[in-house]
Amino acid sequence: MQFKQFEQIFNETIFEKSKADLLEKIANNPSRYIGLFRPTKPKAKILQNLLQSHEIRFGDAFEHVIEEYLKLNDCQILQKRFTLQNGDVLDIDQCFRKDNKVYFIEQKIRDDHDSTKKRGQIQNFEKKLDLMLSKYKENELVGIFYFIDPDLVKNKNFYTDELIKMTNDYNVETQIFYGKYLFDHLGYSDIWNEILEYLECWRNDIPDLPEINFDLDSKSTFEEIKDLKPHVFRKLLENENIFNEIVLTLFPKRTTLKLLRNYFSSKNETIYKTLTSYLERAINSEIKV
Repeated sequence: MQFKQFEQIFNETIFEKSKADLLEKIANNPSRYIGLFRPTKPKAKILQNLLQSHEIRFGDAFEHVIEEYLKLNDCQILQKRFTLQNGDVLDIDQCFRKDNKVYFIEQKIRDDHDSTKKRGQIQNFEKKLDLMLSKYKENELVGIFYFIDPDLVKNKNFYTDELIKMTNDYNVETQIFYGKYLFDHLGYSDIWNEILEYLECWRNDIPDLPEINFDLDSKSTFEEIKDLKPHVFRKLLENENIFNEIVLTLFPKRTTLKLLRNYFSSKNETIYKTLTSYLERAINSEIKV
């Protein structure tokens, strides 16, 4: 894989749509960001939320990158999303065929779960094993628990013991790997070193902290958020406290708000006329409304 592709996957997965997601969260749960019963001010809470979001998306980026490496090594990518009879959706992090085996991988960034969560992880793995057995033969399946970060092995003994039990009960091969050992097992040892090299390069170029002034790149911000549902904007704009404490923190120059005003004013629906009115008031006000 070329570094440019690696970089694009990580940047798009982690940073794209993070602004839109944040606005939806604020609109749906404003009390988490403002109010007396919060130990942090809105700026700190916004920053905390973005950092948490980026951590979660970091795992998603690795899921995408590893799948691309599997494709480059001629693995056949298989169906990863299944709708169960009860309507629930079950996602397999990695599912592919290599030679005469079908591998499914439960992939996590690090092994740092507490006692309750680690049991939930095993239960989730077994649920996916049940699903895979309804699709493939037990003698062709390999189930793998994989932690990307090799420096944390908090629950390795617990997971190993539980996987041994599943192997005995289901007659399906199971494995647990950390870091490079997954790629060693698959016969792709060179991939891990490339991932480490690319990851270091990528980290060198990212900012120390997420930028919370969304007006710094107003055109890009506008394109990302303009098609959010109208109710999101209504909740953000109609409430004076939310607008003053959060919206003006994110859009201090109001340039993105002006772009939204122009965009909404071109629409015919009544709700957009209402939103345009809110934005007109906000843009024309010299002080916080």
